[in-house]
Amino acid sequence: MSLFVLLTVSGFSQQAIAIDAGMPNPPASPTVVKVGIFLADIIGLDEVNETFQAEFVIGAEWMDPRLAFDPVEVGADQKLFQGPWQFDEVFGGWWPQLLIVNEIGNGDLNAVRLVVHADGRVRYMEQRSVTLETPMQLARFPFDEQILEANIISFGDHSDQVLLEVDERILGASEEFAEKHRRVDIAQWQFNNLDLTSRTADYRYYGGTKVFSEINLAISLTRQSANFMWRIIFPLIILVLLMWAVFWLEVDNLSERLNLAFIGVLTIIAYQFTLDGTMPRISYFTFTDTILLYSFVIMCVAIFESVIVYSLYRAGHKPWAERVDLIAQWVFPMIYFVGLVASYVYYQI
Repeated sequence: MSLFVLLTVSGFSQQAIAIDAGMPNPPASPTVVKVGIFLADIIGLDEVNETFQAEFVIGAEWMDPRLAFDPVEVGADQKLFQGPWQFDEVFGGWWPQLLIVNEIGNGDLNAVRLVVHADGRVRYMEQRSVTLETPMQLARFPFDEQILEANIISFGDHSDQVLLEVDERILGASEEFAEKHRRVDIAQWQFNNLDLTSRTADYRYYGGTKVFSEINLAISLTRQSANFMWRIIFPLIILVLLMWAVFWLEVDNLSERLNLAFIGVLTIIAYQFTLDGTMPRISYFTFTDTILLYSFVIMCVAIFESVIVYSLYRAGHKPWAERVDLIAQWVFPMIYFVGLVASYVYYQI
């Protein structure tokens, strides 16, 4: 009778373990999962859509005593599950379903590996190619610095069930890799650093007031602005300077003065259309927008100056007209360059 009861209790215990294996362990308190993200490469960055593409190696480690085993009996000190089929079909334990909240689409899961150690410690790793949406601050463009973010939660598990913590080992390895291998850099951008932090986030998928534990990856990049300056800003400044040739034309030659000034105005408008195709639809002015608008206003003022000079000439005040031109030859460049410097200082504060 005692043997029957023992076998029955043992059977119920094994059944309970099998059921509990689909839940975080232990259910009464949070399961601590150490998560690390190794940044293998940044493939591309799209300012218009505010997205970036990257390759991540995501690692997670947690303790699950229910999966502990006798290494002598098994003949090995760890159990290995690798590849999607083994992980999905063979491994029967619990694992945190790590979801990148700001990922667009499904991405590509290129490799997955899970190791169960004899003491119940579980080590999970996967490699993903993902496209992520991240807000960008472009007010200082082209002197801006961007923080690209990836936010990871354990899908379906609130913070009182699963607590995510930063795995400093993977963070250190990723920082060292990025410093030694410049392949992390992308065109026109320079990699600065990356950081992993643990925090709570309010994703109310199931309603209620419970929060999720979240891992935030922040990648800092600085735009290399030299190319943009030489291709866009510097030619624009030269163009404005050339258009000031109107101040050296004869005061009675209104048609030539206006033709030259309007060519400059139309060229600046063409610049604006060119830049619109490379920038997102944002509700604020960038440094480049300010420079374009400022140059446009200066050229429009030059048109009014030519009209005033011609009016003075027609009124019989040619010496006054020539004096206005002489003043404009010095005042306009001074005002323009002071405005450029002031705009740069304003956007850097």
